[in-house]
This record gives sequence, structure tokens and C-alpha cells, in this order.
Amino acid sequence: MRTIDATQGIRILDSRSTASLLSKVLWITTAGFLFTAVGAYVSPDLMGGVGYMGLFIVTFGLIFAINFAVKRSPGLALVLFYGFTLLMGVEVGPLIKAYLHVPGGAGIVFEAAITTAVGMACMGAVAQVVRFDYRRVYNYVFAALIGLVIIGVLSMFVHFISPGLYAWATLAIFSVLLLIDFMRLRDGAMGLSPVQMALSIYLDALNIFIALLQIFGSSSGGSNRRSGGWR
Repeated sequence: MRTIDATQGIRILDSRSTASLLSKVLWITTAGFLFTAVGAYVSPDLMGGVGYMGLFIVTFGLIFAINFAVKRSPGLALVLFYGFTLLMGVEVGPLIKAYLHVPGGAGIVFEAAITTAVGMACMGAVAQVVRFDYRRVYNYVFAALIGLVIIGVLSMFVHFISPGLYAWATLAIFSVLLLIDFMRLRDGAMGLSPVQMALSIYLDALNIFIALLQIFGSSSGGSNRRSGGWR
């Protein structure tokens, strides 16, 4: 007598739903980076402290605005996300242009971008097979991120950590956060919308890219600038 396993159909539906969600989030994230590229292109070569601080406040406020709007108006949340990524391009544009103006700088930027893209693909693949309590790990990693931000702020006044070490710490923390985000996507995003997941993955990838700029730039004698936490 042949039996029918109803759970098999449920698993297939869950798998298709997860794949659809992953595709949607990655398309939103990719479009966001295109807006960032535009923002970086039109950004000034140098930005004063007042202008930088103003941009930081606006972009920080947009993060809250996106999360507030996502349940009330998903379309508005998406528009705010793209506005956020455009302004982030303006904010990081002077840093990218600083590398482009040094010998071999274009290669550094290209390597950082390619490595970030490959790293995202690897983390996405790893997230499909690894199993651990990522909620608990997230709490530890987020605490490490807060510590990193505090160290970054303090080192603006008292230089007690090398930019290279700070960049490696940034790379490690946001790589783990990226893996956790892909694992959350695998599990259906845990109640978060595609725009919220795209925002989180975008910030992970942007910080990884900035950290890699610092690491590759230091190893080749390029522009010595500190990578920062944008999450």
C-alpha cells in the first residue's frame, strides 16, 4: 500500500517561498548598490565635517524611517531605502575617490568590490547548510559591534588602535552578521519584510567593502583611512 507524505509538499512550498524571498531581497539589495554607485559618483572629492555630520544624521534617521514605514506602506519603505542607499553613496564617495586618486587605487577599489560580492555569494551558500543557534550568536556579535563603534569613536580622540586591526575586526564582525542575515532569510526572514532584510544585508556588505578597502589599501601602501561601522 502506497502512503502519501503530506509534509513533503509543505517542504517544497517552503523551499519555493524561501527562494522567492531570497531573490526579492537580493534584487532590492543590488538595486540599492546601484544607487550607492550613483551617489558616490556625484559626491564631492572632499566633504567638510559639518556636511558629513549632516549626512550621517539624515541616513541614521532614514534607517528608523524605513523600519517605521515598512508595515504601513511597503512602497514608501522601498523608496526610503533607495534614498538611503543614494545618500550612503554620497557619504562614502569621498573615501572611494581618495583611493582612486592614489597609484593603484582603482585596483584596490575593484578588488574590494569583487571580494565583497564573492564573499556575499559564499555566505549565502554556507547559510543553506550550517546549523547553529544564530539568535544567540547574534547577541554576542551585536555586543562586539557596539564595542567596535565605541572604540572607533574613542580612537578619533586618542589613537590607541591601528587602522588595520580595526578594519580586520570590522570585517570579522560584519561577515558573521552577513551569515546570520542569510540564515534568517533561509528561515523565512523571521517576520522581517524584504526591505528590512535588504537593508540589513546592504549594511553588512557596505561595511565589509569599506573594511576591505582599508585592508587592501594598507597592504599596498594606499590611502590610510579608517573603516567605520554604518550599521
